Amino acid sequence: MSAQPSTDTRLKILDSAKVLIAGRGFSAVGLSEILSAAAVPKGSFYHWFRSKEQFGEALLEHHFESYLVEVDACLFAAGQSAPQRLLAFFSQWHASQSGDHLQARCLVVKLSAEVCDLSEVMRGVLERGTERVVDRLASCLAEGIATGELTACPDPVEVAQQLYQQWLGATLLARVQRRAAPLDQALLQTERWLASQAVDSKHNLADHLNK
Repeated sequence: MSAQPSTDTRLKILDSAKVLIAGRGFSAVGLSEILSAAAVPKGSFYHWFRSKEQFGEALLEHHFESYLVEVDACLFAAGQSAPQRLLAFFSQWHASQSGDHLQARCLVVKLSAEVCDLSEVMRGVLERGTERVVDRLASCLAEGIATGELTACPDPVEVAQQLYQQWLGATLLARVQRRAAPLDQALLQTERWLASQAVDSKHNLADHLNK
């Protein structure tokens, strides 16, 4: 009896496809290209995914699972103030989206306009995933308010939504313009907003930036 494809094969397919799709989009990448990049037979694909839409759903879920680990590492790092953690998160966003590495490209920006009209299932994964990112930002902001590090911050959920929307827009514009200027501006505005929150926050941010 032949062995069933392992979960490692599933991850190999997802990871290989992510690079291709981050560069060219969901519809432009065919199944044969995905299988070639992953070096797996066609049967392995259909063992794990009934259709390309189900594969797209799994791809986005896989993306958010790994991305949220990175988010948590920044926003809930021990020994740092809430402003420092927020700055670290957005600095990492700036660094990853300013380069030309396909593996680091934001799938939310790349696929949202394309798949939201193509697949309700995939749109739902994008919606839930982005909500989870915003929830984490709001939690970090709420911690900063509770500790007095963000003294002028209004409703944390509203601010989290505004920050996330600002950075998604900046990432999209950076792709359109093929330059990092929109991301540079988003980072500068975020730094200024964090520094305006409290005297202690200004001191901590200055120390962080000078390291």
